Amino acid sequence: MAEENQENCTHECSSCPEAGHCSSKIEKAVLGKGASVKHVIGIVSGKGGVGKSFVASYLGVLLARKGYRVGILDADITGPSIPFAFGITAKAMGNEDNMIIPALSHKENIQIISSNMLLEHDTDPIIWRGPMIGQMVFQFYSEVLWEYLDFLLIDMPPGTGDVPLTIFQSIKMDGIIITTTPQGLVSMVVEKAANMAQIMKIPVLGLVSNMSYVKCPKCGEKIDLFGDNHIEEMKEKYGIPVGAEVPFDPLIAQYVDQGAIEDLFVDYLNPLVDSLSGMEKAPKVS
Repeated sequence: MAEENQENCTHECSSCPEAGHCSSKIEKAVLGKGASVKHVIGIVSGKGGVGKSFVASYLGVLLARKGYRVGILDADITGPSIPFAFGITAKAMGNEDNMIIPALSHKENIQIISSNMLLEHDTDPIIWRGPMIGQMVFQFYSEVLWEYLDFLLIDMPPGTGDVPLTIFQSIKMDGIIITTTPQGLVSMVVEKAANMAQIMKIPVLGLVSNMSYVKCPKCGEKIDLFGDNHIEEMKEKYGIPVGAEVPFDPLIAQYVDQGAIEDLFVDYLNPLVDSLSGMEKAPKVS
C-alpha cells in the first residue's frame, strides 16, 4: 500500500484498490542463515503441461555447465517433477541451525529442493489448499541453505492464481521466463502470464516456445504441427528480449524419463543461457 494511504487503512482488503499490493499485509521472504543468492529467476507458464519443468531443469544444467552455481526451487508443490528429471530420490535433511539441506544433482552439483523430498513415498499426494502450498514455497526460499548461488531458478506452479501471486509478492525476482506451446489458445493463456508480470512489475526476460515443430527424420524438413508460431509477435508485443524454440525431440523425453537430464546435450535453450550470463559477471566456478 502506498505510504500516504496506510494511515487510512480499514483492513478490509476485499474492497481496497491496493489489495494484493499492500506492503503491510505481505510478508517478504528473506534468506536464512548462511544462504546466499545473487539472482532469482522464475520459470512460469499460463497453464500446465507445456514443458515448464523441463525448461527449469535443463536451463539449470546449462548454467551449471557454464560454471555458475545453480539452485532449483521446485515450487510446483502438488506436481513436483524436478527430482525425477535429475534421478534424485534422497530425502531432505536438516542441520544444527534448523536449515533444510538441499539435495545435490549427480554431475553438476545443482542444489535442489522439492516437496517430494519431504514425503515418505514419491507417489504420496499433497492435498492442500493454496495458503498451505504458498507457505511451503515461502519456507523453501527462507529455510533452505542455498549456498553461494549465482542463480536460483524457481519452477513456478502454472497459471496466475493464488500461489503464483503469493510467490511474486513475497520473493524478490530479477525476472521470469515464460514457457508456452504454439497453439493459439495456449498463447492467449501465456499472454495472461505476461500481463500478470507487468502488473507485478517483474521483467519478462525470455519466452520459450516448446514443442514448436518436428523435423522429418528423412529429409530434415521443419514441420509446424500446430501451424504458425507466434513467438516473435509475442516478443515484440511485450518487449521480451529473448526467445527460444524447442522442437518435439525424443531425446528430451528419453533423458528426463531416465532421470538423466544432466546427460542431455541439445542447444535449444542457449539463447536464454547467453542472456542470463550477461546478468552475472562474477568469475566462473572451477
